[in-house]
Amino acid sequence: MPMQDKLEDMDRITSKAQLSELCEIIDKKEQTIHALLPEKNLKKRLLAEYTASKDAALPLHGMLVGVKDIIRVNGFPTKAGSKLPSSVFEGRQASLIDRLKKAGAMVLGKTVSTEFAYFEPGPTRNPVNPEYTPGGSSSGSAAAVAAGYCQVALGSQTIGSIIRPASFCGILGFKPSFGRIPLDGVIPFSAAADHVGIFSRDIQTLIQVCEILCDNWIADSLKEKKPVIGVPHEKYLQQADKIVLTAFESQIKKYIKTGFSIKPIHILNDIDHINARHKKMVAYEFARVHEHWYSDYGHLYSLHSKELIKQGLSVSDKDYKTAYKGRTAFRDEVLTAMDVNQIDMIASPSTVTPPTLGIKSTGSPIMNLPWTYAGLPTLTIPSGFTEAGLPLGTQLTGKYNKDEELLVFADEIIKTAEQG
Repeated sequence: MPMQDKLEDMDRITSKAQLSELCEIIDKKEQTIHALLPEKNLKKRLLAEYTASKDAALPLHGMLVGVKDIIRVNGFPTKAGSKLPSSVFEGRQASLIDRLKKAGAMVLGKTVSTEFAYFEPGPTRNPVNPEYTPGGSSSGSAAAVAAGYCQVALGSQTIGSIIRPASFCGILGFKPSFGRIPLDGVIPFSAAADHVGIFSRDIQTLIQVCEILCDNWIADSLKEKKPVIGVPHEKYLQQADKIVLTAFESQIKKYIKTGFSIKPIHILNDIDHINARHKKMVAYEFARVHEHWYSDYGHLYSLHSKELIKQGLSVSDKDYKTAYKGRTAFRDEVLTAMDVNQIDMIASPSTVTPPTLGIKSTGSPIMNLPWTYAGLPTLTIPSGFTEAGLPLGTQLTGKYNKDEELLVFADEIIKTAEQG
């Protein structure tokens, strides 16, 4: 049944009393949600850190951030959602954590990840309705933000692990352009496709965190305007189920009604080949990342991870190189089509289905795959609910390294939707 005692959204922490109250609420809700890795003295640690934080002028002072358990943070073991000993993953703290702390943010805790950020689910449940999956692989991060534990959480995406769980949990999820956020200190899945991204409940907070985390971020001077939105009409859309497609078509009609220009864009006629190339590339790299770990701890791997390693070892060097080079060729194809058609962003469904019942599966990431393969910035925004009260999302994709522009346009879409 849906949770009745939904936690009210909290802004920045402004007092020890507020922080103490939040910790007590989290402790209660975690009995159901399981978004965080267990920590015996979470409240004591956070209160001590808040007391020690002196500079209230820092841009992220009082902000709590959940961190996916594939990102190294000093003082926290890293397990990558696996049964392997944390000593395997020891190393220097990720520089993106350095940036957040320097800006005044506090780490709420480690959030649950599927095993190695792949398909083996953890215990996390969807705060909107705990009978349903929160999505994955950044399950805990999405759930922590949706449940109101923290203002922001970090996740990663190699196929669809930010966009899908954000959509399933009814919040914002942003995957920046490939390479905009440094990956040092992040346990790799596929170096050619890994992205660190951000979950939030409001776009202004999301933009503020992007200014801290993304390399060479430029506060965009673009004047507010209604962007021209491209919509693909090929086999790509047919991958989504009827519920999602009907809701997406309704959303597009709303955009038109509120003054946005919509254009068809023909870029995904070969979606089956794009899907196959991306899957071969990431499987090949995953198998090599895990070569030494698997030789020592193979008995601790799930069947999902074992199968991916097997698939990766079967990919030839030639096929891998073709898939690797295909990223930039596909990206160029998309960008050329956007320029020719004078399109600012592409809209598509965030997921194949609404959140699915149970937590044995995190759902399909196939709707997110082409934009991850191309390394293009992508944001999912909440787009209503199914008749059963389950969240739906619309996925907005921008131009490469034009992340700032994408978020400005998305802000305009969100404001227009709120006013409408």
